[in-house]
Amino acid sequence: MGKQLAEIYACLQPSPKVLVSCRSKNGEDNALAVAYCCNCSYDPPMVMVGIVPSRYSYDMIKEAGAFVVNIPGKNNQEMFDYLGSHSRRDGDKLKTIGAAIGQASKIDAPLLDDCPVQIECTIVDSIKTGSHEMFVGKILCVHADGQLIDEKGKIDYAKMELL
Repeated sequence: MGKQLAEIYACLQPSPKVLVSCRSKNGEDNALAVAYCCNCSYDPPMVMVGIVPSRYSYDMIKEAGAFVVNIPGKNNQEMFDYLGSHSRRDGDKLKTIGAAIGQASKIDAPLLDDCPVQIECTIVDSIKTGSHEMFVGKILCVHADGQLIDEKGKIDYAKMELL
């Protein structure tokens, strides 16, 4: 069986399904499903998320200079689907779905407490890559459900049922 040419698209799979939450300068909270998210540095620890400029959260994130990467588990599928298919322009998505909202400890942003992991980030750089602007966030704090933390304080993702 030989190699064949494949369709050119975002072909690096699998990729994590994440929800990015943010708060505007006027205190409005929002969250959206993000397709592009990855580690981009281990020293200092940083992640990168790609946001389409037409998304409601884009200006909120740019203005605030911070965001939270919330990693949902399988039991968060309904929330993930809703936040990924509705816009804040049409109403308060988080209120509509009854999301449990916490307060980030290092930045002014909401945590999606229903998700097993939340990563607080402050923006240190960004690059426009075509359809998305990739925001590079320095990780300031990581919250995780206690049963996911191993004896060294690291998250054991094997214990988590990811989407």
